[in-house]
Amino acid sequence: MLGALAGDIIGSVYEWNNIKTKQFPLFSPQCFFTDDSVLTVALADAILTGTPYAQNLKKFFLLYPKRGYGGGFARWASSEDSKPYHSFGNGAAMRISPAGWAYDTLEEVLDKAREFTAVTHNHPEGIKGGQATAAAIFLGRAGRTKDDIRAYVEDNFGYDLSRHVDEIRPAYAFNETCQETVPQAIRAFLDSTDFEDAIRTAVSLGGDTDTLACITGGIAEAFYGGVPPAIRNKAYAILDPRLGDITRAFVARHCAKS
Repeated sequence: MLGALAGDIIGSVYEWNNIKTKQFPLFSPQCFFTDDSVLTVALADAILTGTPYAQNLKKFFLLYPKRGYGGGFARWASSEDSKPYHSFGNGAAMRISPAGWAYDTLEEVLDKAREFTAVTHNHPEGIKGGQATAAAIFLGRAGRTKDDIRAYVEDNFGYDLSRHVDEIRPAYAFNETCQETVPQAIRAFLDSTDFEDAIRTAVSLGGDTDTLACITGGIAEAFYGGVPPAIRNKAYAILDPRLGDITRAFVARHCAKS
């Protein structure tokens, strides 16, 4: 899951200042962790402690109230009502990476991804985005090839992953839906050569860069066998102590190479 947090942090400064190139300082002095990291860590903590995820989402929202949450989520997290709100926003996929690491079979990963996603994003496209991302992470850590991962995602979730990032990049624009974020993020991973290149490729697409890079980073970490030490150390330095400690605990239990 640390790869997702690193992607979020690296992409944070380009969300409203898209650059459409892979040549940029990997960690700008202005980089910060966004709601993507907060809610990902909230899931990791829920898995570690057994706390209901809806409860943890609201708790972490209150702990980190100004981190760029979507309007629908912010209203839900601020209310006493915990019913899901039928969202298909890309938040379903950006926060799901711990589910791809914590379970031993693909079937369990898919079941848990559905469960964790549906607490808010219970629209079919939201469920699909969360499950596709978690499945790609599981397959990556299980040693499956990129062709295997692409075929599984296309066959089981119906995403079109045929277009190279160089074809996607020129016209790609900001979009907060799973439908227009998850396939692009997975394709950025498929077209990458290593973890850092995966993050750079995702950011270069433009659009919702922190979320794109968060999703791509989670998959790339699993496939490439961890997060490079320099990136790992910088990401931990930017996280606050609470988020860092939870992440380290989760990584120690479930992602030994990260």
